[in-house]
Amino acid sequence: MSLYQFINTLNYQDVPEKTRLLIETSLLDIVGIVAGASDNQTSINIKNYACEHYAAGNLSSRLLFDDRKVHPLGAAWAGGFSADSLDAHEGHFTSKGHAGATVIPALLALTDAYCEQGHDISGQEFLTAVTIAYETSLRAGIALMGTASEYHASGAFSGLGVVCAGARLLKFSENEFLAALGIAEYFGPRCPMMRLVDFPTMLRDAHGAGAYAGVNALLMARHGITGAPAATVEFENVAHCWQDLGQRWEIDAQYYKPWPVCRWAQPALTAVTRLMADNPNINAPDISKIKVETFHESMRLQGHFPANADEAQYGLAFPLAALICRGQVGPNEVTGDSIHAADILGLSQCIEITEAADLSVRFPEEILSRVMIELHDGTVLASETTQAKGDPQTAMTHAEHREKFDLIAGVKLGTTRRTEICEVIDNLAKLQHCQPLFDLIMRP
Repeated sequence: MSLYQFINTLNYQDVPEKTRLLIETSLLDIVGIVAGASDNQTSINIKNYACEHYAAGNLSSRLLFDDRKVHPLGAAWAGGFSADSLDAHEGHFTSKGHAGATVIPALLALTDAYCEQGHDISGQEFLTAVTIAYETSLRAGIALMGTASEYHASGAFSGLGVVCAGARLLKFSENEFLAALGIAEYFGPRCPMMRLVDFPTMLRDAHGAGAYAGVNALLMARHGITGAPAATVEFENVAHCWQDLGQRWEIDAQYYKPWPVCRWAQPALTAVTRLMADNPNINAPDISKIKVETFHESMRLQGHFPANADEAQYGLAFPLAALICRGQVGPNEVTGDSIHAADILGLSQCIEITEAADLSVRFPEEILSRVMIELHDGTVLASETTQAKGDPQTAMTHAEHREKFDLIAGVKLGTTRRTEICEVIDNLAKLQHCQPLFDLIMRP
């Protein structure tokens, strides 16, 4: 089956039930993250930027949890940046990246503009587009990681998923689709990811740039702009990434994050959560030293004394200390005044992070850490080699996903609105129009 055939013939009800559930979970996950991030400094800055520089014209989209109207390109920039600003979105091992923080904000922007022009898109059709976007983004990511010499940010490949889904929604011809695919890849933001890990800023994983690249490619192709062949899709050396499209689902291999920090920090947080559950009398003042053994990329995080929210979320020591001191890590623990909290910083300086060669060789197929906590009385508590909670083998339950949604989105949304969003997403495949969801997540 060709990629064009796949995007145009996919029926949501033919997608395996397990995969459909993951798609709906992913949609709720990203919506909750954008809600929780909507008032942080990155989101405020990027939404103001979009309003000033991407004014609504013939096309307009509402900003998420804001309701101001901008051009869809501005809405894609803003939505991707906002989703990326709270590092809680799902990810995928073999692409070494994330799809949802690009594709969902981009599709929300594109669909909102399309519906405003009088077109109808059902809830099931929107979910089909989301499915296409995830599956094709992840495969493009695998192809990129297998052919590029540098580790690139997720926006480098996820814009191609925006094109695949957008071509379905906008009913592109095959020539328009191939042009858009080539444009998105050619202009894709191949950002050097490890530089961001070493020097955290608001740029994060380039999801805003990927969302923009995907929407921009669709609009350019619609105006007859041609594009070079998309090497990560059309070249022979990546054919193996696409040959079982529609038969096996990369979506099933995604992981989910319990906490809004880099995935590479999460095995250590999982290990400490278990140690605290087994030893409920542990308190931060009792701890003299914590040693984390982890893989090289995780060791690079460090982050003992973050200067801002970006450094707090791209660190390991600080969120680990916050978990012990506060009993949880949500938006309030990795943004705002908590970043300068004396108790968290005091414990953070007691944490030593070292590379373990045996764990480094197992990355990226496995991300693992070990933690040792030494108390002032000489007691030593040591974890097993620990896999992060939320991997396919350590999956979060439905109840845990809802708890995460409440924790993250609860900093912005009340109980009633959170319940309404959950109910609409649970029933979205049955709705004749996707507008009820959009009305809930667009208004301030």
